[in-house]
Amino acid sequence: MPGPHEPEAENLTLARGAGPWLVPGLVGAAGAVLLTRRSRYRGLVAAAATATAAGLTWFFRDPPRSGQGLILSGADGVVQSITPWPDGRTRVAIFMSPLDVHVNRAPIAGKILSVDHIAGGHVPAFNKDSDRNERVVWRFDTEVGEIECVQIAGTVARRIVPYLEEGVSVQQGERLGLIRFGSRFDTYLPAGLVPAVTVGQKTRAGETHLVCG
Repeated sequence: MPGPHEPEAENLTLARGAGPWLVPGLVGAAGAVLLTRRSRYRGLVAAAATATAAGLTWFFRDPPRSGQGLILSGADGVVQSITPWPDGRTRVAIFMSPLDVHVNRAPIAGKILSVDHIAGGHVPAFNKDSDRNERVVWRFDTEVGEIECVQIAGTVARRIVPYLEEGVSVQQGERLGLIRFGSRFDTYLPAGLVPAVTVGQKTRAGETHLVCG
C-alpha cells in the first residue's frame, strides 16, 4: 500500500485481510488440479474449486483510485438512502453487494478521533434493522467539521477488518479497512452540506463526489 502522499500504483492488488478466505481457496484449487489425473469426477471438482478461487480473487480485488473533491464516497456500491438526521447531519448509506470492491476509503483528509467496534446482528444490509448489525464506527476531525463513517456487516459479511487506528492522520481516499463480501457504508455529513449523489446512484470509493466543493 502506498504512503499517504504517494500516488497509487496502476496495477491491481488484493485487499489486506483477504487471506483467511483467499489462501484456503487457492490451496484447495491447486490440490484439486493435482488430483485430476484420469478421473472425470476429480476434473469436475477441480473446475469448481478453480472457479471458486477465481471468484474469491475477484471479490478481494483492491484497484487503485485517485479522485479529488471536498468529500468522496467511501465505498463502491449503490446509494441506498439519504436521510436527514435529528442533529442536522445527513446520512448517506451505500449498499455494497458481493460483486463490489470491499475495501473502504476515507471520504476526506483528517485525523481519526476514534475507531469503535460494536457487536451486533447480521441481518441483510438493505434491511432497516441492519443499523443494529455488527459495525465499526469511525470519527474524523476534518476541515469541514467532525465526520462519522460506519462500516456495517451484513448476512454474509461477518468480519470487518480496520486498517488504521485512533490518533492517525489520514489522507482523502486512503484505505480504511475491509468488509468481507460486501454490506453497507454510511457517511454522516455535517449540517449544511448537501449530498451530490442521489438514491440509486452507483458510487466508486475514492472517486465519486459525495459532496461537491
